[in-house]
Amino acid sequence: MANPAIRSDSAPPSALWKAADALRLLARYLGVSIRGQMQYRASFVMSALGQFFITGIEFLGVWALFDRFGHIEGWTLAEVSLFYGVVNVSFSFADALSMGFDKFSVSVKSGEFDRMLLRPRTTALQLSGQEFALRRAGRLAQGLIILVLASQYLEVEWSAARLFLLVATILAGAALFYGLFVLQAVIAFFTIETLELMNTLTYGGVQTAQYPITIYGQGFRRFFTFVIPLAAVTYYPMLAILERSDPLGAPLWLCWLSPLAGPLFLTGAFGAWSFGVRHYTSTGS
Repeated sequence: MANPAIRSDSAPPSALWKAADALRLLARYLGVSIRGQMQYRASFVMSALGQFFITGIEFLGVWALFDRFGHIEGWTLAEVSLFYGVVNVSFSFADALSMGFDKFSVSVKSGEFDRMLLRPRTTALQLSGQEFALRRAGRLAQGLIILVLASQYLEVEWSAARLFLLVATILAGAALFYGLFVLQAVIAFFTIETLELMNTLTYGGVQTAQYPITIYGQGFRRFFTFVIPLAAVTYYPMLAILERSDPLGAPLWLCWLSPLAGPLFLTGAFGAWSFGVRHYTSTGS
């Protein structure tokens, strides 16, 4: 007689268990990548310092602009520096974690993606853990320094609510930029090569979001608010933190809820990724 404690029709794992298992595997992927990069510590340190100084030179351009004109439509250097710090911290996380999607066209051309499809894990998980660009720590450090200095100069009173909004804004910005890298990879399903146009939305988006959305034209504002919601994960939350009224008339409650646009955008990007996987045709490499 069969043991009644053993069931051949055991219940499938729950969605929560699957998510936790995927996160554990992703952490192992990233751990392997980090340990591999730390085998060459001098190379890591030089790469990180290079990132730090390159982004520092970019900030010198922002400083020179305000040194010449004083302010831009009422926005001071310290206020824009707060934007700069938040955006660069957000982007550094997304850029470090999205290397698999950023280089996805290479996987398509080489046939590596065909092998990913045969493995018992989702392709999105495999690409997310393919490489962790630890050298992006340089951009992260530079963004954090500017963020701290700007908040001290502006004498922002960091209440628990404002700190929560700041963290939510950084995470939402990281989610949005990560979603842009995913969409860039989706294009490679149909064109093999990723389009350089996407760089205007990823790296160019960083430059755009470093300034308040009000300084741009109406069409530009609408695009980066309703299509690529950069304003939702930078401009509106910063208004709430700085306690400034919106010249465009947005209510205060919207400024507090706007970071939700980041994870919603990422969800849509992964939906597009699923569509691309279903319509993928091997290159035959």
